[in-house]
Amino acid sequence: MTWLRAFGEVVRSALTIEETRLEPLLALRTAAGVALAVGLALWLASPAYAAAAALGAYSAGGATFQRTCRPRKVVALGTGAGLALSTFVGYLAAGRLVTFLPLLAVWAFAAGMAWAVGSTAGIVSATTVGSMLVTVTLPTSVWRALEHAGVIALGGVAQAVLILLFPIRRWGAHRDALADALAAVADYARRLRHDPTAPFDPWPLMAAREAAAVTPSQARTRPPVLHGPRGLAERIRPVVAALADPDIGAPAEGPGRDRARELLRAAADVLDTAARSIRRGTPAEIPPETMEVLRVDRDHEVLEGSARQAAEQLVELLGEAMEIARTGDGSERTPTPPGPTGAEFLVRPTMLRLVPVVIRAVRRELRQDSPVFRHAIRLAAVAPLGYLLATRLPLGHGYWAPIASVMVMRPDFHRTYARAVARLAGTLAGVALATAMVHALGTGTHVCAALAVISAGLSYTLIRTGYAYSQCFTAAYAVFLLGMGGQTWEQTVPERVVLTLLGGALAMLAYVVFPAWETPRLPGRLADWLAANGRYAAAVLRNHAEPTREHRADMRRALLDSREARAAWQESYDRARREPVRPRGLTSREAEEAQQALKGFGRAAMLMESQPPRADRRSVPESKRFAEALEADTAQAAADMRKHRNPDWRRVKEALHAWDGGSAAHRSPVVRRGAELQKRALDDLATAVSRTPLERDVSSAREDQRVRAVLAAEDDASEVAHRGG
Repeated sequence: MTWLRAFGEVVRSALTIEETRLEPLLALRTAAGVALAVGLALWLASPAYAAAAALGAYSAGGATFQRTCRPRKVVALGTGAGLALSTFVGYLAAGRLVTFLPLLAVWAFAAGMAWAVGSTAGIVSATTVGSMLVTVTLPTSVWRALEHAGVIALGGVAQAVLILLFPIRRWGAHRDALADALAAVADYARRLRHDPTAPFDPWPLMAAREAAAVTPSQARTRPPVLHGPRGLAERIRPVVAALADPDIGAPAEGPGRDRARELLRAAADVLDTAARSIRRGTPAEIPPETMEVLRVDRDHEVLEGSARQAAEQLVELLGEAMEIARTGDGSERTPTPPGPTGAEFLVRPTMLRLVPVVIRAVRRELRQDSPVFRHAIRLAAVAPLGYLLATRLPLGHGYWAPIASVMVMRPDFHRTYARAVARLAGTLAGVALATAMVHALGTGTHVCAALAVISAGLSYTLIRTGYAYSQCFTAAYAVFLLGMGGQTWEQTVPERVVLTLLGGALAMLAYVVFPAWETPRLPGRLADWLAANGRYAAAVLRNHAEPTREHRADMRRALLDSREARAAWQESYDRARREPVRPRGLTSREAEEAQQALKGFGRAAMLMESQPPRADRRSVPESKRFAEALEADTAQAAADMRKHRNPDWRRVKEALHAWDGGSAAHRSPVVRRGAELQKRALDDLATAVSRTPLERDVSSAREDQRVRAVLAAEDDASEVAHRGG
């Protein structure tokens, strides 16, 4: 993608309205927290303290809208504490640039490395850099700095208290994650009706697993309905795939295929109903016609063999989903306490026990090729540089430039540039709105305070519809907040626009100077996914050869590793497609073909997993030999792909040939068919990535020509449509 085309994508992405569910009650409660903090500070102290309280309450409130399964009150308190600490530490070094700039660089570097823990930690840490830049201008002594830090922390406390007193949709994030997982399997079942080999994106199941991790205190109050449905979705997914597959499930045509489509439609209806019940916390009824479809008549059932077995499994599992939909969850509590002898649950570390987890995560990212490390380096360079440049300009509030840089910078190219454009557009609209409101209503202290609270509420309301639209009211909020302290809009508006433009430009330039492109990382990500898929497939085969508890546990761990590797590949692939970088190692067409091959490889393993071996079944030693060959060849192929060598499947071919020579294929046709599908997927992968150096150069040149032709055709079509309009 050329720079011009990439920037066009950036602008479109920055101004796109995201279709998401608004949460006005949450926005109202959070804006009330800002009003409470500002009102108390104005009543008991001064506008300067009110500005500090507003900073803490506004930032803590914004942090509670991040997509995290931590309790919102804990996030608010943690954000307030971080803002207070950065304020006080910043003041101690604010007397001279020679001390403040190094501290700012170190703090910004630490904030950038916080992305190793997750996006929520990275975003909250960036706000602490902003508070260090803003509030060093407010106090006049160490004692006053402590007071301002305390007032900022109280802003976070105000938000936490309101969350505690006025809970809105408790366990909402957990409910949404679990409901999304069930809805994703329902959508998968519907797509299988028309495409028996449709792919499945495991991301909703991964998000549900992340949401299922709770602290011991959360485990004591978690609603019972949030315990089992995630495992139900995991078990239904391979069963519907096996039922729809024309090789091991229902026949490709005829009454059997019609019956499979009916069952898949009914499964989708039941899962959607269960998802709605979990999301809303209320019982829901299954339609009678769906219940009729799910009655399997043992004497007149048209499905036979493994397809009938899959249908019976599906009906049994859907019975559990129907029970969930009918009963809802009420207001019951989890009856068993957590602990070694209590209920099993995925453990989420408490805030204190999170420290070693953070240290390990940061240590893993301390390497030169890490996007998180490079992001931290960019932050550490841009924040002091922006502050230094802005203070040399004949403008006030020079901290706005580095704040703009810090708040828009992300570890990847597209989001950094899109947020820079969105922040500038939102700032322009916001200061225009603030100017109009000031002209209409005046500039009194209490008027500006009220307008600031209203702007904060509107910003929270639109926080998930797009950064530009939320930033519009954030910019207005900042103007009103300064107006509350006696500064007129003629002073603040021009400064805000110019310094935001400077900060955004610095953020964009920093990525050009010290980038972290994903395009060169694609071969390594693909190799990681291949190796993880190979371990998962081998674990499934070993469990079929010798079904034991240890082998089932190995299969589950390998499945989770495979999903993480696939998610890492998908994230890198999506980022690389938006980068203005020429493909290295893999063209976009090769990457797409390799991705489809590995999806087929994983699907074959999932089909084998759908037919669990019976305890009384005879051992199949051929599947164990094939598992060893598969794991060895995929591991070696992954190493070869990282070194740009062509993969080879010699061991897999020999093991499959030996399997054909024995009788095991007749005892386990589903497993044997899955092994054949895996071999076919590996051949497709080798075809996609196997190239001589000359072929790669030619392919890359052809890819460039193809992309230019597609872009030219799109531009011509847009021009024709524009003329026609």
